[in-house]
Amino acid sequence: MTERLSEGTRGPLLDPLLSNGWSMAQGRDAITKTFHFDNFVDAIGWMMRVAIWAEKWNHHPEWCNVYGKVDVVLTTHDVGGLSALDAKLARKMDSLR
Repeated sequence: MTERLSEGTRGPLLDPLLSNGWSMAQGRDAITKTFHFDNFVDAIGWMMRVAIWAEKWNHHPEWCNVYGKVDVVLTTHDVGGLSALDAKLARKMDSLR
């Protein structure tokens, strides 16, 4: 069962992400990042690679694509905030970039 991140686990899981371009979303317990690509095809290709992992892990991002830009928000709706799944998917997104 997925659990919301405790105060003790937030730092070790989120600090590396926050130093790699992720930030805390305003007004909610979520992280966000904007990814920039050279063109639409590169952006959609990356989204498709991420989608495979998101489906495999049954954890899906909130995202919006406009041409070569993809805005991402990660949170775990089932627990009402951030979980280890969000950190895991964020790391995968960064590695697929």
